[in-house]
Amino acid sequence: MSEAPKPNWYDAFPAPNTTAPLLARDAALSNLSSSHLLLVDVRRTDYEGGTIKGSLNLPAQSFYMNRAVLYDLCKRAGVKQVAFYCGSSSGRGPRCSGWFADYLVEKGETEMQSLTLAEGIKGWVKAGESFTAAMEGYVAEYWKQFS
Repeated sequence: MSEAPKPNWYDAFPAPNTTAPLLARDAALSNLSSSHLLLVDVRRTDYEGGTIKGSLNLPAQSFYMNRAVLYDLCKRAGVKQVAFYCGSSSGRGPRCSGWFADYLVEKGETEMQSLTLAEGIKGWVKAGESFTAAMEGYVAEYWKQFS
């Protein structure tokens, strides 16, 4: 007998209703020191090779249940843009940014925006030295597997 396929972690949560807009990495880089932008790295098991300076790691698998906490913290801190990313921003990043965008709609929030960092951390690294210099724990050897 064959085993039933293992359900994906995100099957436990509703699909997002919103597709959050993309944030270009150049715009993210130029606003890294701004208190109005928060980057959220949603990687878990592949959280290796470094992360963008100042980003918060909230693994996608637990994000849905913590949307309200993130919203409250961002609201108190005056954050205007929350940009999510994963490896390539083609799965977990957009899913989390969609969930957060849905939550902003539910709250009637019009001053805060949910975004997805275009091309994720892999695109960030491929963009070159000005981007990798803006990373914490950058390990060049790790990223060679993706070139």
